[in-house]
Amino acid sequence: MDAAETFASLWEYCCSNNRLVPNPEAWSKMYEMLEGRRHKRSGGWDPPSPLILAAWHFSSPEEKQRRFKNHLEWAEAHGQTSALGESLRSLSEDDWCHWGEI
Repeated sequence: MDAAETFASLWEYCCSNNRLVPNPEAWSKMYEMLEGRRHKRSGGWDPPSPLILAAWHFSSPEEKQRRFKNHLEWAEAHGQTSALGESLRSLSEDDWCHWGEI
């Protein structure tokens, strides 16, 4: 992986090969890596939690991908694009959910 990972290069990778989002376990691990996450007084998290567990079954593929993209944007804003890129690029293809699978 190039040390100069950008949001654009990472997003391109994450969308290539018909990828939608990491599978729930991998997505959860990636989310835990996000620095600066915080519990909001009003409830919930900033950035919002991954659409996994019960939310997995009640959200559309488009909603899942928007939430995942939001997490990558958060990583970019907090200087974590390279670290997340390294982690996501190390996933096997079986660790990804693809369009049409869910």
